[in-house]
Amino acid sequence: MPATNIIMYGIPNCDTIKKARRWLDEHNIEFQFHDYRKDGVSSEQISKWCEQLGWEALLNKRGTTYRQLSEQQKAGLNQQTAIQLLSEYPAMIKRPLLQINDSLTLGFKADTYQQLFTSEA
Repeated sequence: MPATNIIMYGIPNCDTIKKARRWLDEHNIEFQFHDYRKDGVSSEQISKWCEQLGWEALLNKRGTTYRQLSEQQKAGLNQQTAIQLLSEYPAMIKRPLLQINDSLTLGFKADTYQQLFTSEA
């Protein structure tokens, strides 16, 4: 079986990230953590994610950063402007973004992770 490459993207102080990291640790699943603030994220990477997931799914509208955007910024959102904003403010990317080889999963639900990792085995 090919080696599984798992990367979790996010920011370390996010509660959902903490839950997801704890779940992976408790299930002895090795992963690499990519901190948007420390490690950055390119607009090319965000574009690829948007192609796979859709920019609407990637954009976290419940976070503080999104709520602080002007009404004009929110009204003008499309894939191009979303990629620019997500590049500038990676905290607006829904978390966690889990990459397992070439597949992406957004958010954390224990049931979903259980399914992901039992189907991997």
